[in-house]
Amino acid sequence: MTQYLLLIQGNATSPTTPAEWDRFFAAARASGLFQGGSAVGRREFVGDTATARSTAHITGYMRFDSAEKQPLLDLLKLHPVVLHGGTVELCELPKT
Repeated sequence: MTQYLLLIQGNATSPTTPAEWDRFFAAARASGLFQGGSAVGRREFVGDTATARSTAHITGYMRFDSAEKQPLLDLLKLHPVVLHGGTVELCELPKT
């Protein structure tokens, strides 16, 4: 089973609706792949702030576990941000 982190970018070209999120979360839970997530709140830089790059465009994250990537990619086509012309980034979490 591979673990994935989905970074949700705040670049949708039109507003998402609560009903779209409800439908997506229902599909994500029904898939058995969804492991949780959250919106991203206030940020704090620690360390060398002069060279830090902002992640302000990341508005949330989700966690998924999947033995095969394709079912997860198919599910993400239904993500409200994607449906509204925005971007989500799927990152594999290697076991280290």
